[in-house]
This record gives sequence, C-alpha cells and structure tokens, in this order.
Amino acid sequence: MFPERIETDRLLLEAISHENVDVFELYRHVGHDAPDIDEITEYLSWNPHATPRETKEFIDSAEESRSEANGAEYLITPEEGENGAGEIAGTTGLHVDWEKRTGTLGLWLRKPFWGRGYSGERASALLKLAFDRLDLELVAVEHLVGNEKSRRAIEKYVEDHGGQHDGILRNWHPIGDEVRDSHRFTVSREQWEESRAGETT
Repeated sequence: MFPERIETDRLLLEAISHENVDVFELYRHVGHDAPDIDEITEYLSWNPHATPRETKEFIDSAEESRSEANGAEYLITPEEGENGAGEIAGTTGLHVDWEKRTGTLGLWLRKPFWGRGYSGERASALLKLAFDRLDLELVAVEHLVGNEKSRRAIEKYVEDHGGQHDGILRNWHPIGDEVRDSHRFTVSREQWEESRAGETT
C-alpha cells in the first residue's frame, strides 16, 4: 500500500526497514552522541536514543506499521548532485487514521540539511501519496509552539498547496515533565486539487 521508494527532484525517500538501513548507521544520527542532537530534538516528540536497541525498536515499529497499513516512515537521502548526496539527511513519515480518512506528516532533518527546502519537497510527495494513492480526505501537520524553523517551512508548503492554519491545540503533546501546545495545519483533498489545477494554467 505504501511504496518502497519515492523520488522527487532532489530527494530519495526509502521505506525504513532492516533491509534498507543499518541499525548502527541510523543510531549514529539519532543517538545521544549524534552531532547537534539536542538542538534537533528540542521540539520533537522523541528523545535521542540512549542505545542502539532503541533504534532497532524504531525500525521494527516502522516495519510493523507499514505492513499493517497504518503508515510509513521513510529515510530521506539527497540525490546525486546535492551536497551530502547519499547520506541520511533525516526521516519523514505519513501516519494514517483510516476512520477519519486523515494522514499526519512528520519530519526531522540533521542540521547540515536545514534551510534547503527539503521539508516542502518531501511534503509535496507525501501529499500526492495521501490523496492520489491512499484516497484520503485530509492531511495534517503540527509543530510545537516556539519552533519557528518548522513554522516557516510548514506555512510555506501548506500555503503552496492551498491549506490552512487550523489553530493552536492546547496541552496537546506530553514531552518529559511538561505538556506543550501545538499549532495544527491542514490541507484537504479539495484544496490540494485546486492548487494543482492552478499550477497547470
């Protein structure tokens, strides 16, 4: 149901599995000693992995979710010609609530890959997957209050695809000892189709 590979102009998205990524290679980028990991995860819903076992369990979970058609996690790798081509730049996901016909996007990127427009590029690919292939009605994305880098990236691609800012979800994300507020944005199938029609005229 979820494709193994998705290619965009500059990126390769490859389904996370033990076949596609080595536990220790991924752990090098998500573990507690990874470069800039505290800054990267400051506004994320997960903490740096304490051991490679956590990374293995993450890959196990990604495989299970995809096999059960609940969603997919993808490695993000810049294509040839990009600075850092072939490296793991981060991961992205599309998680589906079939009863609500809604997909939710997730993303994190290593710091050397910030500011390149990769967030919007991968979002465009996952929106197409959600609406064209999975026949969903809505795609949502959130960012924690205070995460200005994510806010700017999300606002741009949501606007490009005709979507909207729905509002702030109060006390929405428990992280450690606190519960954080989150901004929610959505793009509907109708908004997405209208934005695509505008591209061809």
